[in-house]
Amino acid sequence: MNILVIGHSVVDKIIDKDKISIKPGGIFYTVVSFLSQLQPKDKLLLCSSIDKEYEILFKDAYDKIEKEFIVYVDSIPRVELVVDLTGERKETYSQIAQNLKMPADDLNRFDGILINMISGYDISLDQLEHLRKNFNGLIYFDVHTFSRGVDEKGHRIFRRIPDFNEWAECIDILQANESELLTLSDQKDEAGIVEELFSCGIKQIIITRAERGATVFIRENDSIRKIHQDALQVKVSNKVGCGDIFGAVYFYNYLKNKSVLLTLEQANLFAGVATTYSEAKDFLNLKKDANERISKK
Repeated sequence: MNILVIGHSVVDKIIDKDKISIKPGGIFYTVVSFLSQLQPKDKLLLCSSIDKEYEILFKDAYDKIEKEFIVYVDSIPRVELVVDLTGERKETYSQIAQNLKMPADDLNRFDGILINMISGYDISLDQLEHLRKNFNGLIYFDVHTFSRGVDEKGHRIFRRIPDFNEWAECIDILQANESELLTLSDQKDEAGIVEELFSCGIKQIIITRAERGATVFIRENDSIRKIHQDALQVKVSNKVGCGDIFGAVYFYNYLKNKSVLLTLEQANLFAGVATTYSEAKDFLNLKKDANERISKK
């Protein structure tokens, strides 16, 4: 398979109690997740940007993928993350990047396109509409920081996304956590939001629920089917990047086998393993660590 991934590379300054660390962030987690799934004939192409100062943070992962659509810029986004093992993290950006430059031609060479709105400014609606018009395969869309506006101090605050129905019309599979879901509609309850999004043509809606697992909603004829799976039971020491890992593993496996149930199980496993990591290099061991958990069952 050939898969195109779109999203900003970001430098994370993570503040966890008294500990401060600088790590690769943003689409890095999506890339390492795909690397844990790819078969020998698969190709992963990344549409992103990097800079010379922080290139080294991403090198181990990005050296393993196709770089046709990676461009160098003066400075990539930086975000300060104040994390807490309960509740939503606090995000402050010191720089907001411009929309990425999309590949324009021969889009149907890809078997799937995953868009992760890392900064919320990764692509524009016009760019998404162009992709939809010229691509016949599945488009996976992770709402991520698109759900948060930005104030004059760079703080990212949840807001109602304007005209999201226009975005939804271009999406096949949508991923959001419970807070992000509330920014997609004027509806106040989950069932109402899901119904509205399905009316826009979305085929699957995935709601990630942290330690409570994840739920997939599927439209079947005139009814909505709900599939839920609990999270992997582990001692959680990390919450950064876990949703990105879930999305990449889910999308790859769904493209491969079209089984929501098997795909959800695989995505929950890999996201759960990621919650046990403390260092960026640990994420390169995802495949090995997940397989070890399977073998111990």
